[in-house]
Amino acid sequence: MKKTLSILILTLACSVGKAQKLPPVFDAKRSAEAQSTETVRKYLSPVRILWKSQNAATNITNAEKLLKQGTGQADLSGNDLCILQSNEKGKPGLLLDFGRELHGGLQLVTDQSRGGKPVRVRIRFGESASEAMSNIDTIKGATNDHAMRDMVVSLPWLGKLEIGNTGFRFVRIDLVDDNSQLKLKEARAIFIYRDIPYLGSFKCSDTLLNKIWLTGAYTVHLNMQDYLWDGIKRDRLVWVGDMHPETSTIAAVFGDNPVVPKSLDLARDITPLPGYMNGMVSYSMWWILIQRDWYMHTGNLKYLQQQKAYLVKLLNQYAVQVDANGSEKLDGAGRFLDWPSSENKPAIHAGLQAMLVMTLNAGAELCKVLNDPITAKKCEAAVAKLKTNVPDAGGSKQAAALLGLSGLLPAQKANEILSAGGVHNYSTFFGYYMLLAKAKAGDYQGGIDAIRNFWGPMLNLGATTFWEDFNIDWLPNASRIDELVPEGEKDIHGDYGAYCYKGFRHSLSHGWASGPTPWLTEYVLGVKVVAPGCKVIKIEPHLGDLNFAEGTYPTPYGVVKIRHDKQANGKIESTIKAPAGVKVIQ
Repeated sequence: MKKTLSILILTLACSVGKAQKLPPVFDAKRSAEAQSTETVRKYLSPVRILWKSQNAATNITNAEKLLKQGTGQADLSGNDLCILQSNEKGKPGLLLDFGRELHGGLQLVTDQSRGGKPVRVRIRFGESASEAMSNIDTIKGATNDHAMRDMVVSLPWLGKLEIGNTGFRFVRIDLVDDNSQLKLKEARAIFIYRDIPYLGSFKCSDTLLNKIWLTGAYTVHLNMQDYLWDGIKRDRLVWVGDMHPETSTIAAVFGDNPVVPKSLDLARDITPLPGYMNGMVSYSMWWILIQRDWYMHTGNLKYLQQQKAYLVKLLNQYAVQVDANGSEKLDGAGRFLDWPSSENKPAIHAGLQAMLVMTLNAGAELCKVLNDPITAKKCEAAVAKLKTNVPDAGGSKQAAALLGLSGLLPAQKANEILSAGGVHNYSTFFGYYMLLAKAKAGDYQGGIDAIRNFWGPMLNLGATTFWEDFNIDWLPNASRIDELVPEGEKDIHGDYGAYCYKGFRHSLSHGWASGPTPWLTEYVLGVKVVAPGCKVIKIEPHLGDLNFAEGTYPTPYGVVKIRHDKQANGKIESTIKAPAGVKVIQ
């Protein structure tokens, strides 16, 4: 018997040694068709229990167990469980706080349930504590639009369920049925993100600015999913206008990343000409501006050449949208800058006039690179006509910013409009262009102050990502988003908002709000790309009231390291280390 067993073991060992192939899951064709994701998943335990139902003392046991690091595996020990019990005193519920905004879902690991039957629970995700406590109704705008954030699910007996795909920080869990019991081993967030390094960095003598820079970077990072989204709760779409601040942030923080061309190509491929991207006449202009900026950062001529046929047709389409008086006559789609300016028709006209100048200038640059002098001249001729007509900004800071950036309005005059009333009437999307226009006017200190005064209050209210919209008029008596709203205070999430972002429908992680991140890199750290592919960069810092600024900037050749120190006489001493292939001018 022993001899026979030995021969069997030897036979098996030899068989293993021959490395026999397992049968393929897919044939070659199906394998080629299968898609893989560029994101990873990590599992995070909550950091605190923010709320328990009124009857928690009698029907919730050992809730703090859920704060411990889990394994994701059900087991038969039956020890150290959080138990929720429905009884005559009511149905239990609790609110978990995962500490910061995340994209992903929830993993629930259960123990044995009565009779081996599934247990029904209601799950509510929220970007704010009050959103997670809300009901879907018509009162404060809570919805399941674009991503399910409020649902009833059945949990298995002695098993695991993973649910949700949305943006959130808070999760509320409630038992649904009477006389029901849930033995819960773990409740962990599923964090889905691209596992990429932060190659760019920024640090200065103002810790608030440092936090704002990093918050903008993190906001865009969360939105770098399979495609580059505008928001991780809503809308989770490739909105090309929203992409411009995002791609500027990506260039400053992550460098070249495939999510950008992938998303630009999607917008192109689903928008046959003469249509306009996302149904908005300005959004195809943003596509051209992004193409110019992305080429300057990456120097990827091969990718730019792939855009030539579409780009040239689009530029020819725009170049004829000028009337005899030199006024833009853009039509065929929605005339849109951003939501706060959407009811101001004079401002929209002024903004589109300026955008058309910026777009055709960028198009002329690209056509010269692509060896198409005919289209380049058409673009330049149209710009010359547009410059003969300078519309009024209509009292709009959005329009004033674009007029200043396009050169239609002197930079100092544009800045006067932007400076009136401080950051009143700023918006999270166009705030970036307001900052750029201030820099063009040389008002770097004004830009630094605007960042502190507009983006800073969001952090003071508990934000860990920047919001779809914000208004400093919301601040008086406003509650924090990471606490339940105290009696007599305003719910900053549920009580405000307009247009498509009323109340809880408002996204609290929106990539278009990340403008301070690339602005601080470009104007305080002082990095300006001069030649395609970052072959030449100019370093010109503007510290304002800061004592120092330091950081890094990613290029195709490696990372540039920069440090600026303000001396006692006010002069700035700089230390710069650039990789081979990058020429630095000062």
